Amino acid sequence: MPEILEAETARLLIEKRALNREIISVDARDAWYLKQGLTPRAARAALPGRKFVAARRRGKQLFLDTDGDGPVVGFHLGMSGRVVIDDAAAGDPLLYASNRDVKDWYRFSLGFADGGQIALRDPRRLGAVVFDADEDRLGPDALELTRDQLRTAVATSRAPLKAVIMDQHRIAGLGNLLADEALWRSDLDPARSANSLTATEQARLHRTIRTTLRTLGRRGGSHTGDLMVARVPGGMCPRDGAPLRRRTVGGRTTYSCPVHQV
Repeated sequence: MPEILEAETARLLIEKRALNREIISVDARDAWYLKQGLTPRAARAALPGRKFVAARRRGKQLFLDTDGDGPVVGFHLGMSGRVVIDDAAAGDPLLYASNRDVKDWYRFSLGFADGGQIALRDPRRLGAVVFDADEDRLGPDALELTRDQLRTAVATSRAPLKAVIMDQHRIAGLGNLLADEALWRSDLDPARSANSLTATEQARLHRTIRTTLRTLGRRGGSHTGDLMVARVPGGMCPRDGAPLRRRTVGGRTTYSCPVHQV
């Protein structure tokens, strides 16, 4: 968390409140937070005098276009990052990190000429800011995923199914919570080899991913899934009452039902 739904909420906030405001200052106090060769000096040289003119997203990544020949500013929220614009923070409170407003957690901030600011607040320091990232390294966006794209992602890999659908190079946007929820709803074992899915199972998974994103988006975020209440040690499947299996799949803590997920 945050996942694609939280990133989209952040994008909408940026679109509503940060576009066409002149940038006059850059606070890049945490140089480690800048990635792919970006330095505080380069950020301070490139952004003042410019404006954001569009806010885009692909998967969990945010891309802010600047005017003229300015850079595309990329925001990665990591596990605990939130976009803060003036007095508004994007998204519901985080589940796995503090929601306190601590100034030392403001890893990157831009001041506007009108006195406001946009910032990335990140308690766990796992996000990033980049310029002109290679957007094509990301797979198709999960909110716009087609059946053919899903088939391509899973049919060519013997890795565990959960690991494949969380691979941002194959499908952009699904994190741990959404992957567990979608697979639970799809009746599919997260540890199955991805290329073992039949055509019918591929179609069902595609349909379920789309439905899961729409439903949880309306509810308010990735943490609102039907499985979420049971994702604790000793949890019981909300569908059939069986004890959930807790294990590590694809390097992530995973909850699944041994009865109906096969």
